[in-house]
Amino acid sequence: MNQKIFIKTFGCQMNEYDSNRIYDSVKKIGLHKTEKYEDANYYLLNTCHIRDKAKEKVYHEIGRVKKIFRFKKKPLVIIAGCVAQAENQEMIKREPYIDLIIGPQSYHKINEMILSYNEKGKKIEETEFDVVSKFQYLSQIKNHTGKVSSFLTIQEGCDKFCHFCVVPYTRGPEYSRPFKQVVDEAKHLVDNGTKEIILLGQNVNAYDSGGYRLSNLILEIENFPGIERVRYTTSHPKDMTQDLIEVYKHSKKLMPLVHLPVQSGSDKILDLMNRKHTIKEYLSTYDKFKKMNPKIEFSSDFIIGYPGEDKEDFNRTLDLIKRVKFINSYSYIFNPRPGTVAANLKLTDKKISAERLEQIQSQLYDNQVKMNKSLENQTLNVLVENLTEDKLQVFGRSDYMTSVIFDGKESDIGKIVPVKIKDTNRSTLFGETINTSNEKVA
Repeated sequence: MNQKIFIKTFGCQMNEYDSNRIYDSVKKIGLHKTEKYEDANYYLLNTCHIRDKAKEKVYHEIGRVKKIFRFKKKPLVIIAGCVAQAENQEMIKREPYIDLIIGPQSYHKINEMILSYNEKGKKIEETEFDVVSKFQYLSQIKNHTGKVSSFLTIQEGCDKFCHFCVVPYTRGPEYSRPFKQVVDEAKHLVDNGTKEIILLGQNVNAYDSGGYRLSNLILEIENFPGIERVRYTTSHPKDMTQDLIEVYKHSKKLMPLVHLPVQSGSDKILDLMNRKHTIKEYLSTYDKFKKMNPKIEFSSDFIIGYPGEDKEDFNRTLDLIKRVKFINSYSYIFNPRPGTVAANLKLTDKKISAERLEQIQSQLYDNQVKMNKSLENQTLNVLVENLTEDKLQVFGRSDYMTSVIFDGKESDIGKIVPVKIKDTNRSTLFGETINTSNEKVA
């Protein structure tokens, strides 16, 4: 078999990691990636179920494919990811154009599914929670990602059962990959040229394998020759342990940005969400981090208009944002996910929710602008990832994950470069290399 596969990924970083690993697998049966879906013999959608209308996006995408291949041989259409897990057989019944359905814990079976379909022409749905077999299989296939910054999944699933969230139903219970398995994959990424590893998990700080915690993984990986930076996401406030906080006191490669979703500033709403933490506990964790390393900054997630949210609850969220000064956060209006506890609750008025979201985002954006403005005329260390689209400048990220564009060169890719920041906007810093600056002065 020597054919082409097009892979389109929706949603989180974990899906991006999964898509890369799916490709590592299907290469074993002779499939090669194409960036042009009209050339594909196999068309795979890796889906996300977190946001509203995720399922409809899949059907819309299938509609586009049907038009493109109307007068060509139909590709084998594969739906993967969390929508596949949640909807499975219903998708095949509703849309006969779909051939294979595979959930996020069954990717180790994708090759045999493809080969079986090619032989028998029978539609297949595979959505068992078999995460142990999945990672055992993937550990035997080299991760060929050669990016400067690479994702590495270390933990999957969730036992928290927040009332708004589908993850426990689409990714299953919490599972931590064996320590050695993670370390070996990290080593291979570094050998491939990766300079920054971002450790991933639905509750990444719940990682616990044979007594090894996330803190142990960070300390192990940062000692690899060639590794420049380590990050992790996403954390749950309930799992933020002291050993992880203390790593920030000594580590020189763990970046000082903590993404710690709070969702609401109101204890009443947190209880309704079943978040299992209070604002007092959240702020206590925040203070511990700041005491350990004052350079640490926070980002977060906020759900606005959750059922039961009144003006006082909303104001408490606004107060929390002003108190912590989150420098980069995600915020969106609550949308019910089928199968969750919150799915059938009475919704907050849409107009009120939209007005509150606008206020929240205004405050969050103000925090970002102030943070970025404070960096003007300062020199930052930037890890260069690639050339800009016009090839005239380079793109990299600061310690705080902020985008930086400056007058570097292609040979800077993969290096930490000191950059003097000359201008900023809400999302991006613009600068020039120190050497270039000195030459101009001279």
